[in-house]
Amino acid sequence: MTIRTVWHAPTGQTQEDTRLATSLVLTPTGSLSSRGGVVPGGLELEGVNALQCRIMPGRAVVQTSARQGAYLIAVTEPEIVTLAPGSADGSRKDLVYLTVEDAPYDSSGATQAVIRVVQGPTAVTGPAEPSAPPNSLPLFVVTVERNTASINWGTVENRRYPTAALGGIVPTGGFNGLYKGQYRDNGDRLERWTGGTNGVWQPYPQPPVWRSWTPTWTAASGTNPSFGNATVDCRYVQHGPIVHFNFRVVFGNTTNFRTGNPNWRFSLPVPAVRTTHGIGFVELHHAEDQLPTEPDRAVGRIRLTSTTYFEIEMSSGKQRGGTTGKPGIVDAQYPFNWKVQDHIVGSGTYEVAAPA
Repeated sequence: MTIRTVWHAPTGQTQEDTRLATSLVLTPTGSLSSRGGVVPGGLELEGVNALQCRIMPGRAVVQTSARQGAYLIAVTEPEIVTLAPGSADGSRKDLVYLTVEDAPYDSSGATQAVIRVVQGPTAVTGPAEPSAPPNSLPLFVVTVERNTASINWGTVENRRYPTAALGGIVPTGGFNGLYKGQYRDNGDRLERWTGGTNGVWQPYPQPPVWRSWTPTWTAASGTNPSFGNATVDCRYVQHGPIVHFNFRVVFGNTTNFRTGNPNWRFSLPVPAVRTTHGIGFVELHHAEDQLPTEPDRAVGRIRLTSTTYFEIEMSSGKQRGGTTGKPGIVDAQYPFNWKVQDHIVGSGTYEVAAPA
């Protein structure tokens, strides 16, 4: 049969049927294969005496060939592991591993899961770490020093790698996903697999990024001004329900300020949730004042007068001691008669109507 079910047919269910069908609850790595590993929180190592340790209870998955299937393993009582003493030839690294033996598929002559030790080669310095045999999960690497009769269990190196059920978040990095929407916890961040043949892991949720934004410049009445060849360098970033923005405009020789004194308005990058309050400050720089002919500056408050735009309300006198008159809204003639190279620079923060 090529279609396997479990707990279905009254007779004839095989072990292979069971492994292949029940693996649907595991994290997939292929059409019939699953991610092997240790279920987090299990199979810890504890030292017992000079040369013995115990592997504590836990659960694991050993994936063999795709057709042989995945073996679900539960260690229900501590397993004692004994290592050989150190050799006079040098130190070594021993690998403690969990392995599956299944006589119909290998030459072991057994059908069991067992924890074993493979000794690494001895070396005076830098002993090599042995590899786990097929159908195995590495658990720990234990350094056995030269001529030693005891092991420092505090120096044991963990080689377990975690796995999780289908849809679960695997708490590690270093592997590719299989399907779009798969998640992993890569140490200090949650990541999502994008799927497809060129899939990649991306931080989730996506970190906020700064974006360019060109405000729409209008007046409260009459004909709207226009930037012309002004330098408009405005950027914003939205982080949940908060927008931070930087605002910089340097007027050019084709900028049209219009005439009269209708209040200037600049559109927001994202609609706000509230109005009638200040959200930041700007510096108003006049490149050349009228009398005397020297630069001047003033400070304005960015105030929301709508959920879609802000106006600039004067909050200071001029730097050179001149007055800006009563606190009013910046326009073509206030607080300066604007001209080429004059600029407005500032920043603000406000609450948006809907999170990104």
